[in-house]
Amino acid sequence: MNSDRVDRRQPRQLESNQRRHKPDYALLMLSLSLLVVGLVVIYSISPGLAVQKNVSANYFVSKQFIAILLGVFSFLFTANVSLKFWQNIQNQLIVLAGISVVAVRLLGEKTNGAYRWIQVGGFSFQAVEFLKFALIIWLATFLYRRVLYKELGDSKKTLQPILVVLVIIGFTVAFLQSDLGSTVVLAAITISMSFVSGVPLKKIGMISAIGAIGVLLLVSSTPYRRQRFATFFNPQKDCLNEGYQACQALIAVGSGGLFGKGFAHDVQAYGYLPEAANDSIFAIMGEKFGFLGLIAVLSVFILFFSRLKNIMLRAPDVFTRLLVAGVLGWLSAQTMINIGAMIGLLPIKGITLPFLSYGGTSVVFVTAAVGLVFNISRYTLYDNGSATERGSHDNYSQRRGNGRTHHAYLSRRK
Repeated sequence: MNSDRVDRRQPRQLESNQRRHKPDYALLMLSLSLLVVGLVVIYSISPGLAVQKNVSANYFVSKQFIAILLGVFSFLFTANVSLKFWQNIQNQLIVLAGISVVAVRLLGEKTNGAYRWIQVGGFSFQAVEFLKFALIIWLATFLYRRVLYKELGDSKKTLQPILVVLVIIGFTVAFLQSDLGSTVVLAAITISMSFVSGVPLKKIGMISAIGAIGVLLLVSSTPYRRQRFATFFNPQKDCLNEGYQACQALIAVGSGGLFGKGFAHDVQAYGYLPEAANDSIFAIMGEKFGFLGLIAVLSVFILFFSRLKNIMLRAPDVFTRLLVAGVLGWLSAQTMINIGAMIGLLPIKGITLPFLSYGGTSVVFVTAAVGLVFNISRYTLYDNGSATERGSHDNYSQRRGNGRTHHAYLSRRK
């Protein structure tokens, strides 16, 4: 009897002998396409960036190429390591990520009003990218266990821990690092994974409301954030100071016209548009490729996110489904925030555009996340589960009082 009780308390994991099949190579090709486009754009603006920084003409493209090589290794690692491995190290990951975020505040330099990087030799490390990856692993394990023990509706065991995590994230990232944009992305990860796991909508609404209140407090309590939001509503009022980046981004996108200026005739990268290779790369692409080029890039992103959604819906168990949901929430939210800021739909947030922006840490952890999903795609169910599983879905959804479903892989194994 004692041994049975212990067995029930242990969360079940994805079985290593589960049937494997061909992974989703379309996901890999879409990711590589975006990386190549980003590298080509950075190559084309490297001379302009080099003049500003007084470095060699190949400095930026060389570092981005190295970052992509490191990203390939991170992809290969996460695409081949056992999925059980992430459950086993989830506590160590989140603790190490938290320490690295605090270390950035203590050891990093303030740039554009925020502490985001630690310089290590000639390279920089952006700890919040590591935190995004670690949060997905930790939260997937946490919610997986709540599903297993049927505790998703328990406020003490589910809602309160999630709120505590959000408060800690808000303090370390938004307050210590002054990085509100990344805080919003981390909140989007948390909310998307909570939704997919089956947390009641009322509790998700409560989490969202508390998060929104926190953002309002952070904005209202900081002068430069208040100014940034005021500039968002009327960027043309102060195009030479606070609204400079927003105005120049709109000029870059608009000046590209329908077909763009091409690689040799753009001007914004030569000291006009701030962070041309990082936050503002979408605007630079608008100048180079024009409206049709941006539509093509957005189409690749849409196809990429649709592949993620497809893998999530056919994931073999709750844990892997939550992992994919976290990656989808992360990359889609960050993409929308970055692009929205460049076309004037959102305030300037200072976060990178996945795959395309210059930055080693971002490339490494984004490709690691894609590798994780690529690994999961080897085990997806072609028919979205058996009839037994679908019955478990329906019964569980009715007990919860809403129509959202999540995989009942655990139900059939009891």
